[in-house]
Amino acid sequence: MDISVIVGGSAGIGQAAALELARLGSGVVLTYRNHPDEARQTVAQIAASGGRAVALPLDVGEIDTFAAFGERLREVLADTWGANRFTTLVNNAGFGLMAPFAETTPEQYERLHRVLLKGPYFLTQLLLPLISDGGAIINTTSTSTHPIGITTGYSAYGTMKGGLVVLTRYLAKELSPRGIRVNSVSPGVTRTRLGDDAFARHPELIPPQAARTALGRIGEPDDIAGVIGFLASDQARWITGQDIEASGGYDL
Repeated sequence: MDISVIVGGSAGIGQAAALELARLGSGVVLTYRNHPDEARQTVAQIAASGGRAVALPLDVGEIDTFAAFGERLREVLADTWGANRFTTLVNNAGFGLMAPFAETTPEQYERLHRVLLKGPYFLTQLLLPLISDGGAIINTTSTSTHPIGITTGYSAYGTMKGGLVVLTRYLAKELSPRGIRVNSVSPGVTRTRLGDDAFARHPELIPPQAARTALGRIGEPDDIAGVIGFLASDQARWITGQDIEASGGYDL
């Protein structure tokens, strides 16, 4: 049976990915940090649809906790599915932070680095023995790494996401002997909790962004989840080392 681990799966893109992968028949382990109620609701929604899911706490910015998380994950795999491996890892945990380059502090930089790059790097390293040969790793990156996505104030954020794009390519190369495919998805402007729920608090920001998008609206978490589901599936068996932009044609 396919089993997916979605890091940062209690809200937004991660939650939508958990629901999509469950719809495709995968068991789901999702992690959360600040939203346990939403995590439990996601687990219940999957169960109501006939699937099986477990939510575990994890702070991707604290690598000292990874070993304990790995042991807990081993227990959950064995107790819930009678398994000792899982098939898909989705590195999705993150947060947004905007600051002009000249005003970015070392503390802001380090926080972004811990969560967006260092965390995924060493969590993937730790979990690698638990990923099945022939499995998949999917990293959520950003169009802030693309020329059309350059926006003032996101130099540190974009730098970390750019590092994750490069890591995706290296992992695709190094893990290819095991048949593990590694790709990333770069969402464009998407309605999530990033930026402290910016779109919910400031709906006036939406029309200008929609006007810059060829398909005429901002993205929704389900839009990105569909790409993640595809990359996790056998339909994407010949795709690895790629960064897939999912932006609705932003700035075309």
